[in-house]
Formats: sequence, structure tokens, C-alpha cells
Amino acid sequence: MDQVILAQKLESLRRCVKRVEEKTPSGVNQLIQDPDIQDILVLNLTRAVQLCVDIGSHVISESDEMAPTTMGDVFTTLQAVGAITPVTCESMQKAVGFRNIAVHNYAVISWEIVFAICRKFLADFRRFAKEITDYNVS
Repeated sequence: MDQVILAQKLESLRRCVKRVEEKTPSGVNQLIQDPDIQDILVLNLTRAVQLCVDIGSHVISESDEMAPTTMGDVFTTLQAVGAITPVTCESMQKAVGFRNIAVHNYAVISWEIVFAICRKFLADFRRFAKEITDYNVS
């Protein structure tokens, strides 16, 4: 596994999460009224999800597992090889669902949901990074 690529992607993930933390407003009404903050948050959240998929695909490429056919399957495969826990697998699959809505406009984005993600679920990305790092070291 190319450790430099993995380290770069993990650092990019860290930066995206930090950017979301820095730009999350104190209340959902401020988010609803500020399209610039909306763009910053959604862009960095979707980048974070994509980075997790890319990191996962990179880890899987070094295993004997078949290449996943969907973004969600990346996390199922990572769980199967013992790289992430079931809790992380589930949270990352939910993150893919959010990403799909945000990127493809399958539905109108709920700023209340975006705000909740920013306030309550950034730890999921950190947990993913830690589990991948721990798996990669072992």
C-alpha cells in the first residue's frame, strides 16, 4: 500500500473536517440564511465522504477482496476485512447517502440535517481515520 498516498488522503480528510468545524454557525437559522456557509459546509462534507471512499478503496486494493461496486459497499468490505467497526461502517454508509443527495440533488437539502451533521457527526470521520490508521499499522 502506498503510505504516502494514504497519508495525503488522511490529511485532506482532516482538513475538510476542520474546515467544517470552523465554519459551522452557532445556529441553524444562520446557516439557512447564508448561502456562502452552506456551500462551504456541503463542499467539505462531500469531499470528506469522497476521501473516505478513496481511502477505503486504496486499502481494499491491497486485500484479496473483490473491488466494491458502490460507494456504500466500500465500507461493507472494509468491515469484512476488519479495517473498520460495524458502527463506523453504518455511519459511513449514511454519509454516502448524504453525499448522494448533496451532489446529485436527489432532494432539496435540509439545512437542519446539514447543521446536525456538522454539530454531531464529524466524529464519525475521525473514527474512520483512526480505525484505518490502526488497521494500516497492524
